[in-house]
Amino acid sequence: MSKIRWGILSTAKIAREKVIPAMQRGKYCDMVAIASRNIDQAQEIARKLHIPTVYGSYEELLNDINIDAVYIPLPNHLHVEWAIKAIQAGKHVLCEKPIALSSAEAARLLKAAQEKPQLKVMEAFMYRFHPQWVLAKELVDDARIGQLKTIQSFFSYYNVDPNNIRNKKDMGGGGMMDIGCYCVSLARFIFNSEPIRVSGQVTIDPVLQTDTMASGMLEFSAGTATFTCSTQLMPYQRVQILGTEGRVEIEIPFNAPPNQITKLWLHTKEGSEEMAFEPVDQYTLQGDLFAQSILNNTPAPTPLQDAIDNMKVIEAVLANA
Repeated sequence: MSKIRWGILSTAKIAREKVIPAMQRGKYCDMVAIASRNIDQAQEIARKLHIPTVYGSYEELLNDINIDAVYIPLPNHLHVEWAIKAIQAGKHVLCEKPIALSSAEAARLLKAAQEKPQLKVMEAFMYRFHPQWVLAKELVDDARIGQLKTIQSFFSYYNVDPNNIRNKKDMGGGGMMDIGCYCVSLARFIFNSEPIRVSGQVTIDPVLQTDTMASGMLEFSAGTATFTCSTQLMPYQRVQILGTEGRVEIEIPFNAPPNQITKLWLHTKEGSEEMAFEPVDQYTLQGDLFAQSILNNTPAPTPLQDAIDNMKVIEAVLANA
């Protein structure tokens, strides 16, 4: 095999507008089928995206022996259920973040994955595969900013639509689950460790009952990470990584546009250096790297345990708040 044959569970916006087109441009991905409980909608999306096979149920897609792996962009509360069903059907799984509604639920998924060790299962934190984050991690690990001491991150957008899944509490909505998970993930990624203590402050929408603004502080043995995320603020995102001798600033850290140059700045006592990255689609990179782990039978780029650990921190921030 030179390519992994993919099936997609649902016609979610992120899938049809971002992930599927990106993975279709990949070297190792072949998007062969899509399933939706609304088969008319699935057929329309398949026509637009040139996907040859359409199913009117998720079960039918999972029973297709010609599909090697599934991508799951379902609402958060359905992630674990269908990821486990996919594993039981013998499929590799790339599942959108957050992978679960709780660390206990994520641990149930890990247990199912461990029973089928030949299958790869990964949470889709695509940002880690963008060259700007690969370089940021190298700069920190190579002590270009001295000793890492603190990270500050901010991520916000404005969405008050009560019908949007991000604003539905029972479906795993809220700012911490949707975008705060990035802030937690990147802190753990850059510090390469787990926090020993956390604190949080959360604002709850009186009607939606979801968290619309959350701030957290994560204390690591080597330093701290602070963040604010919001679903009801002016759209903005930024990351600052500070050490004893320098600072790394990432301009568009999370949803880096695939069609324009992105920038990172390294500030030290010698001066400031701007580093620009040619346009690249991080969803394409993620898909190809995951596919290669299947083709080469190597570990998934990000272990599933990382998803559980991320959920534990999110839970701790919300519990403290």
